Amino acid sequence: MAFDGLFTISMTTELQQIVTGRISKIHQPNAQEILMQVRAQGKNFKLLFSVHSSYSRIQITHETIDNPSSPPMFCMVLRKHLEGGIITAVRQHETDRIIVLEILGKNEIGDEITREIHMEVMGRHSNLLLIDPSRNLILESIKHLSPSMNSYRTILPGQPYISPPSQNKLNPLVYSEDLKNVILSVQDSKEIVEQISGFSPLHAKELLHRMDGVSDRLMIYKSFMDEFEQGGIAKQIVEVNGKTYYSPNALTHLDGDKFNEQTLGNLLDRVYFAKAERDRVKQQAGDLERWLQNELNKLKLKMKKLQKDFEQAERLDTFQLYGELLMANAYAIEKGLSEVELVNYYDETQGTIVIPLDSRKTATQNAQSYYNRYTKAKTALLKIEQQFEITKEDIDYFELLLQQVMQASPTDIEEIREELMEQGLLKMRASKKKKKPVKPTPEKYIASDGTEISVGKNNKQNDYVTFKLAKKSDTWLHTKDIPGSHVVIHSDKPSEIALSEAANLAAYYSKARESSSVPVDYTVVKQVKKPNGSKPGFVIYFEQTTLFVTPDEEKIRQMKR
Repeated sequence: MAFDGLFTISMTTELQQIVTGRISKIHQPNAQEILMQVRAQGKNFKLLFSVHSSYSRIQITHETIDNPSSPPMFCMVLRKHLEGGIITAVRQHETDRIIVLEILGKNEIGDEITREIHMEVMGRHSNLLLIDPSRNLILESIKHLSPSMNSYRTILPGQPYISPPSQNKLNPLVYSEDLKNVILSVQDSKEIVEQISGFSPLHAKELLHRMDGVSDRLMIYKSFMDEFEQGGIAKQIVEVNGKTYYSPNALTHLDGDKFNEQTLGNLLDRVYFAKAERDRVKQQAGDLERWLQNELNKLKLKMKKLQKDFEQAERLDTFQLYGELLMANAYAIEKGLSEVELVNYYDETQGTIVIPLDSRKTATQNAQSYYNRYTKAKTALLKIEQQFEITKEDIDYFELLLQQVMQASPTDIEEIREELMEQGLLKMRASKKKKKPVKPTPEKYIASDGTEISVGKNNKQNDYVTFKLAKKSDTWLHTKDIPGSHVVIHSDKPSEIALSEAANLAAYYSKARESSSVPVDYTVVKQVKKPNGSKPGFVIYFEQTTLFVTPDEEKIRQMKR
């Protein structure tokens, strides 16, 4: 990763397109993110601020983030001061990872006022502050820092704003003699990081790689910095041994899978959005995930107990054998014996068999006792088999729900909660107003040939996609014997391309997401049936064909509607 000072230079350049834009709406999806809608140059932009310890950034995003029904306090303060305001400037503070937005607005009596948003991209120390520049006062911040937490700068409403401490390094954009000397003499990336502001180890290594063997180092350095000031040339992501690196420019010193994006916003969406979305879901669904896992553990424990009971009940054939041998030899067995050894007529290879007896009973009474035990064991075995089947279905259901939670968006989580409440598995939440039923919103994708594909990401969406949205002649897909989503190709004769890409979606939105050669069944929708009384999302299907695919996230990104 490398949202360093140099990346901030490029991001500041990219954000110039929102200058003169009007802030129309402000939302706070969660405790760590702010989303502003800005109308500029005849276009709508979504400006995302994140102070997440691992995903901190500022960017223009093209992704959709669900918002809570009631805004947090920080969001309300931002709305009060910034909604309707005009962004008059976007600048970087020195060469730090700090971007400042200057916003011209009006106060309650109509007088013009200027406010500033300071986005500090600093890992776990990241923060977003609303500043009154005329008085250099902090009006509010997404994170508060008391004097006991930070002796250098207090971040509380009403306190003066103090910039993060300077590192006293050379400015990479001011070509002083000191900077030139460093460029001409440096041999190690660590020296660059320690002496020149804005450089992360990643960009320091890239600079050294480009200067290697070149006589005019200063020319290479200037060209390198020009790329950042222009907003980036390649906008490149490189994946090496499971690690992801990114930069506004080409990372020529790395060997790995390389992807280029058109904008830095797209780049950051690709790198961070899925991870940040998963984190949002964890914040919202941590309790649900734990509850589902606990219920699943209970069911698996119950299954083990049933298996043990089943093995014991399976001895019913032995009880029947004992009864029959005792009845056949009753005339020769005296009362008072604790056991008897008899020839097993039913299995000549076994020879004789020792049968335990109740010494207080006759041979006939002992035989009847074994017959009674046989009858009870037979009845118990039938009940155990029934419980076994019910428990297996419940395990499959909870495993499916857990998989859906792991791959869900915040909206999907609410639909899963509703489903569990409707099933009587979760207590209904107290609510003053009964919410109107909301139509499920499955994911929409477009195949390379233009065919529309729908994907259900939870059971409500699965039932909706299969039995309401799809036509009887559409093509339906699902992973074979693996918990996953219902996928529908809205075509009765899909091309091989559409079929392959839909199967890719079915495998990706399943428990086998990380596997290869995943079996996916497909058939026409009219061959998919929902048994009476079955759980949400459960279906049976016929006349299917199976194909094998390996989930490809890159293809899925390209198909996203």
